[in-house]
Amino acid sequence: MRSSEASRIYFDRAADQLDLSDNMRRLLLTAKREVQVQIPVEMDSGDVATFIGYRVQHNSARGPMKGGLRYHPQVDLEEVRSLAALMTWKTAVVNIPYGGAKGGISLDPSKMSPRELERITRRFVDAIHDLFGPDVDIPAPDMGTTPDVMAWIMNQYGKYHGFSPACVTGKPVEYHGIPGRDEATGRGVGSLTLKLLSRLGRKIAGTSVAIQGFGNVGSHTAKFLHDAECRIVAISDAFGGFHRTEGLDVLELFRYSNSHSGRLEGFSGGDHMTNAELLALDCDVLIPAALGGVLTQENARAVRAPIIVEAANAPIQPEADLILDELGIVVLPDILANAGGVTASWFEWVQNRQYYQWGINRVRQELDRILGEAFEQVWQLSTSRKVTPRTAAYMLGVGRVGRATVLGGIQ
Repeated sequence: MRSSEASRIYFDRAADQLDLSDNMRRLLLTAKREVQVQIPVEMDSGDVATFIGYRVQHNSARGPMKGGLRYHPQVDLEEVRSLAALMTWKTAVVNIPYGGAKGGISLDPSKMSPRELERITRRFVDAIHDLFGPDVDIPAPDMGTTPDVMAWIMNQYGKYHGFSPACVTGKPVEYHGIPGRDEATGRGVGSLTLKLLSRLGRKIAGTSVAIQGFGNVGSHTAKFLHDAECRIVAISDAFGGFHRTEGLDVLELFRYSNSHSGRLEGFSGGDHMTNAELLALDCDVLIPAALGGVLTQENARAVRAPIIVEAANAPIQPEADLILDELGIVVLPDILANAGGVTASWFEWVQNRQYYQWGINRVRQELDRILGEAFEQVWQLSTSRKVTPRTAAYMLGVGRVGRATVLGGIQ
């Protein structure tokens, strides 16, 4: 199932609960603008390569549109369209004044030099600079992009529009970024996991956690939960995982990963296991923090964790979601669980507009407050309406966007 089909199913479940008309559903689902551009670039070899870039601006009813820019060979318009809609609901769930957007370029960044990536990025900005900016649409890092890429975007945008650090977020701290942005998504996942455990009446200390993925999100989630005295019993990356019932040494995992080009392969501090085995591990909390669609109709019944926290985007397919609900497994959905990144991006944008910067402690404090308030609203709605947390989160997000659309008037 394509990601757009999955997000439409979740939208429809919430829309049914909200009793939205067919006309309002069509309006909320239809993107405001979809852009596809050609990016011809001279490579280091002297050859000219042509790439395709996308930017989908989904909805601006609640404010400037916000969403990441990903560099990946599988980027296409369908994927970007789906992720842009998810950003609309995500920003509304945590109640920050943004709409939703997403973008990407179809390429493999691992096969390109930094100079090639910089040229591609700058040519992409040349093509769309009139379509984004601090009051219109603010890009951010995503899969395959880095703070350096965001710095190139800001610099190239400034050549057309003057100094405007708020045109993009996720920049290096030394280049008008914000401290704590790199940890924000993982910290948010960890913080919300603790809130969910508390709501379910479970002790936090000693809770066993399995995390699929040890990239930016998975690694910071692991560190946060380890510091909270949870037992991180399994962690994996694209090349396999490791399990230790007593708990893995998270700090040693960081050191090993940093000294082995970000890979865990060969780590000796746990028993080797596959990603499939990790998903079926007997633990208290399962956190998919890597790819989408990893839990399917075929493997959902093998899940033994009573709690799943979606750190990745769309790691559970809709058919699997129904099975997990049938099994009584509580799922904290992606549009809430991984909203820490966009929330910290909002902090960066606000401070760029004010030419002022917060310290790391205030960033963390405000992040925990906003995500905590959103969690309580979702939990209360889930309880009162007797729906899953996912449907409750969509109801909250879609409802807010719908009300803003009506209040703003349809011209």
